[in-house]
Amino acid sequence: MLVKERIRKSIGLAVVAALAFAVLLSPQTSAQSVNNSTNVIKISPVRTDIQIAPGESKTVQMTVTNLTNDPILVAPVQNDFISGDESGTPALILDADEYAPTHSLKRFMQPIANVTIPAQKSVTIDVVIKVPAGTQAGGYFGAIRFAPTVPGSGGQVNLSPNAASLILLSVPGPVTEKLDLTDFRIQQSGKNGNFFGNSEGISAFIRFENKGNIQEGPFGKIIVKNFGKVVSDIDFNTVSPRDQILPDAARRWDVLLKDLGSFGYYTVSGTLTYGQKNQTIDVTTSFWIIPQIVIIIAIAALLLIIGLIVFLIFFIRNRRRRNRRPNHMSRYRR
Repeated sequence: MLVKERIRKSIGLAVVAALAFAVLLSPQTSAQSVNNSTNVIKISPVRTDIQIAPGESKTVQMTVTNLTNDPILVAPVQNDFISGDESGTPALILDADEYAPTHSLKRFMQPIANVTIPAQKSVTIDVVIKVPAGTQAGGYFGAIRFAPTVPGSGGQVNLSPNAASLILLSVPGPVTEKLDLTDFRIQQSGKNGNFFGNSEGISAFIRFENKGNIQEGPFGKIIVKNFGKVVSDIDFNTVSPRDQILPDAARRWDVLLKDLGSFGYYTVSGTLTYGQKNQTIDVTTSFWIIPQIVIIIAIAALLLIIGLIVFLIFFIRNRRRRNRRPNHMSRYRR
């Protein structure tokens, strides 16, 4: 009976495995996997910085490329976005009826019709932005997503991953520019410190808060000195387009410090500039790099010196005591 029961269990497991294998190889499952993991379109540019005065309009051109071997219909979707986190990741407001509480660009964007893109071809799409007269000066932020539609569904948008392009608009006029440097410290592998055992992964952690009403892209130089000698000259956020900090948001950077030696006292100085008037922030901090072997040798040398001092103190005291003892033999000789 035991043998028969084992045979039945083995046959049952084999049937289950065969069914699972068949499901994995079925065309429907295979196609769904491809749709969810493969990008079917590409968009450029990924980001556009533009300035439009109140009462005027401009057109932003975007190129959408079909990466598949079949024509696809894409639906342009307009969204506002806000700062998602302090690393600069945008958070899209996906609700079609919702706008950003402030700095909404979606209100200025004109409707865009669906577009059919031939297989392996690109199409240029015009995004018209019209800024109403009387609009307050400052920054406004939005995104255009191009989502493939589901064939035969009346233009229903596919929920598979789609491409997006960010637009950062500046409306000229009197603006408030206030950028606060809230943190400038030295880290190694994400941990703060002033003393490190080696130079691997040491970086300057920089954090800004934007208290103004327009996006800011701080930039500048970071100078590293070892006992007063310059060892590294690092550009900060100078690549165009520069990373931006949105109003009422914070952003942080980790700047890897280069050309550090195995030992030394280092000072890190930053001269950081932002705004239309090139406002400057100067900041300095310092740290030590002391290898463990140096610390061990220093401790051993210190203990040796302390030991020698203690030995000398006892030696001198004993010698003085001997010199103070009376000489009894000299009395008898007299």
